[in-house]
Amino acid sequence: MSALKARGITVRFGDRIVLAGVDLTVSDGEWVALVGRNGCGKTTLLRVLGGLHVPDAGEVLVRGHSLRSASRRQIAREVAVLPQSMPSVPGLTVRQLVRQGRYAVHGPLGMLAGGDDAQVRDAMSATGVEHYADELIDRLSGGERQRVRLALALAQDTSILLLDEPTTYLDIGHQLEVLELVRRLQHERGLCVVTVLHDLEQAARYADRLVALRDGVVHAEGPTGEVVDETLLASVFGVSGRVRLDELTGRPLCTYDSVHPEGADQPDVKHPRPARLR
Repeated sequence: MSALKARGITVRFGDRIVLAGVDLTVSDGEWVALVGRNGCGKTTLLRVLGGLHVPDAGEVLVRGHSLRSASRRQIAREVAVLPQSMPSVPGLTVRQLVRQGRYAVHGPLGMLAGGDDAQVRDAMSATGVEHYADELIDRLSGGERQRVRLALALAQDTSILLLDEPTTYLDIGHQLEVLELVRRLQHERGLCVVTVLHDLEQAARYADRLVALRDGVVHAEGPTGEVVDETLLASVFGVSGRVRLDELTGRPLCTYDSVHPEGADQPDVKHPRPARLR
């Protein structure tokens, strides 16, 4: 049984079709990266997978059980979602934020009781934030804050981790640090990971499989070394470029030349899904 399965996901915002019959299956221990241009439906799909948005059609199954009949607290026991940004809470310490990940287990009264359980301690240790657990979050660097947010997600103690642009606002060093951490946790814990990533090379470097969206449909999907090529650059991202495989890792490396002549924004799609590229 797959860890996470989406079937026929369709989402409309007014007259605009954001997702049009999207299917996706992710297994335990697999990292899938959602890629594509702005507005293609990546974040919307991630929110649907995490039960944060109810689709107009289709359903999401977590280990064979539909999210439609599940409460928010029940979903949080199965799926951890890390949004692109979180509201700042002045005066909150690292420890206090990570404890919030235990809400689905302890409930509001249990949260008021305070105290760290084994999952909170484990999450802070796994992400390397335990040594500044009592520091105020707003005094940390961007990379440190992102580690704390990952600890918050891990404290939920789920096997499915959904991350929306986990490297946003970070410099390249901290971007790689966060992605290396996610990969280590994926391998050590057998996590099912789905990420939205803008950087195609980073997605190809870390993910096991890419799902490229265009105009709300799956335009291409498969192992990173098979999917990323010059055709994908032009058809999905609207740029001309060259792709070669790294000699050591076998992962695609991209060189971008210019905006592709067909790179202009496409109209919203309202037709059946095109054939997948391979």
